[in-house]
Formats: sequence, C-alpha cells, structure tokens
Amino acid sequence: MSLFDDDFYSTKVSRWNNWSVRGKRLSRKGWRQLPPWLLPAAGGASAMLVLLLLFGASGEEEALPASYGAGAAAVVSDAQMLNSDSVVRAAAVVGPTVISIIGSAADGGDAESHGAVGLGSGVMFQKSGDKIRIVTNNHVVEGFTQLDVVTAQGERKKAELLGRDQMTDLAVLEIDADGINIVAEFGDSDALHAGETAIAVGNPLGLGFAPTVTKGIISWPKRTIPVSLGQQGSYDWEMDVIQTDAAINQGNSGGALVNLQGKVVGINTLKVADMGVEGLGFAIPINSAKQIIDALITDHKVKRPYIGVVTQDLQSFQGTEVLKLPSDVKTGSIVIDAIGPAKDAGLKTNDVIVELDGQAVDGTLALRKYIYSKKRIGDELEVTYYRGENKATATVTLDELQDDNK
Repeated sequence: MSLFDDDFYSTKVSRWNNWSVRGKRLSRKGWRQLPPWLLPAAGGASAMLVLLLLFGASGEEEALPASYGAGAAAVVSDAQMLNSDSVVRAAAVVGPTVISIIGSAADGGDAESHGAVGLGSGVMFQKSGDKIRIVTNNHVVEGFTQLDVVTAQGERKKAELLGRDQMTDLAVLEIDADGINIVAEFGDSDALHAGETAIAVGNPLGLGFAPTVTKGIISWPKRTIPVSLGQQGSYDWEMDVIQTDAAINQGNSGGALVNLQGKVVGINTLKVADMGVEGLGFAIPINSAKQIIDALITDHKVKRPYIGVVTQDLQSFQGTEVLKLPSDVKTGSIVIDAIGPAKDAGLKTNDVIVELDGQAVDGTLALRKYIYSKKRIGDELEVTYYRGENKATATVTLDELQDDNK
C-alpha cells in the first residue's frame, strides 16, 4: 500500500494547529485535464486545505567525488562570485545538479493518452564508477515502468530505479555518468534555524527542463506531520519535515532545498495549498534521508521489522462493547488480523494491544513508531494485550517486513 496513494490530500481543520487528513482520489489523467495553475475546489463552509504531493502534470573541472557529502561545486569564476549575491551563488552551485524526471507507463507505449506520464525533479548527489546517482521522491517514480532524466543542459538519459521507500517517500535512481561533471553536496539539516534563508530548486509545472529557483526562509527546521499509510484515513505514521515558505509547486517534488552555500539540506516533497494559505511547503531533512539513501543503494529497499498485525485504534472504533474490555481500557490497537509472527505467537482478531515491552501504546501510530525505532529484525517483542476482560502477554519474534516496492 502506498504511503501517498492519492495524488491529493484534503486537510479539513477546525483549528489551524489541528491536522485531519482525508484522501481524495484524483487520477493523473483527471489532473492533467485541469489548467496547471488551478487546484481542486474546496466545498463546504469549513476551511479546506489541500496537501499536495508535488507531482508534475505532464578553470578546470575536478573529478567528481566518490561519495556524497563531498560534492563538487559548479564552476563559477571569481568575478562572477564577486558580482553576485549569495542566492545567485547558491543557485549557480546547485542548479546544474537538479534534473527533471519523466515517468511513463512503458517503452514506446501511448502513455500520455492514458494519463500515465509524470514530471518531477531529482538531485544528482554521487558518482559511482560510470554511474551518477540521483535522489528523488518515491511518489515521483511510483507506478511508472520507464524513467528518463533530463539534465539542466537538456540531455536526456534513461534511468534505472535502484530502490524506493514508500514510508519515507524517497527513491534513488542511477544514470550514465557520461558528460556529467557536477554533483550536489549535502549539508547539515540539523544545523538549520528558523528564519534562515532557504532556496528551492526544481522543475515546477513542467516549465521547461532548466531548474527554477525560488527563495524563502526556513519557517521551522523540524515539523512533524501525521500521514496515513493506508486508505482508512486514520493517522498511522508521522513524517519529520522542514517547513519553508520558499515557493514549491507541482513538479518540484524530489528537487533540492538548499542553504546559502548551495548545499542540499532537504528534498522537497509536499505543500499545503488553498485560497488564503501561503508559504507552507515541506522538505525531507537531508540528515534523515542519508540513512534511507544508503539502504536503497545497498539493499534496494529499507529493511524493517515486522510484527504481522493489521490494527485499528481502539478510540476510533464504534461499538467497543462487543470487545468486552475492562471499563478502564480506553486506548490501544485492536487486532483486525494476525498473520506471520503475531499469529505464531498466539495473537488473534479482536485482541487489543496496550503495551510493547512494558511501554504503553495508545494506537497504531505508537505501535509502528516503537517497533521501527526500537527493534530490529529477529528481536523478541513482548506484547501485552486484552482478550475480552483477560490481560495476557505474548512474545513475538519479529520478521522482515516484505513490501511492494518492486
């Protein structure tokens, strides 16, 4: 199941500091029929925000470094540097490393007529042998069988998908390095401060393949936003993101958020957009992305521990009296289905999980966060649960999560 299963997320709020995300399906073909500057209209008296996945509608040069973090800068003369401001310098450094990614349904197929062509952005960050590696968003590449890259110089190259991860919305591609002399340098997203200048570089709305540069500030260096991994509309994961007011639009997905040194501090991924709402864009912090990028290069996926339960939050369940729980049990995760490790350990449908390793968990989000952050594949996990009025404990041996990122 895709983390970003829909092209659009509607966010209906009763207070500005409350998030309530509801997925609204809109096919790529349907979106492509809209003028690129129009967003789906929001109905009703309540304020409606649209949380958009930014998926688009249709001197001598030194040798490149072998690993990211020591990237090469664009060749800019001292005179140019002296006669330009810091934003111009940063754009000159990172601009040549930001590319367009074109996704299509199949080689030679009439993909565009079926609404299966997409345009996003990516950042060239590493040379490995005769290949250049590119980081982008998972939702830029998901669902396409053919991926092509267009460089800032207009050269088109076929791309190979090394790996992608739906949960973090990251993907890594690889292209032929011939003719490419520059890769981006990663900065330190943990060192960002509110009010610091931020520059977003990408290819919004398919306006040619040369990257567009927009300037703003870091509104907040680490914002946590809830997301839904499934189609039930309930929050079951959280993303840590950089909030910026630098203009980010469809097609910017996978592009670079950089500092004044031209170093990549984030990968642009989504925004909030609606009438009366401005300057709410988000990027994946590069420090968080590095570990995911390494895993996608090495293993072509992110390996995560797996308990084997499909759950629903107890507090969102209607008719809890049928579970016959003690009156003081108000939160937890109802087991809708138990398979694999959980089933082997004796968990069953309608069990209510309330603790993991003695630590209280109040729902699916807390359950996932504990397992993914505290446990490893092969670890034992002590699960405390209620079956009716009876409290029990089971020991689950965590397996490896198998996903559909193939």
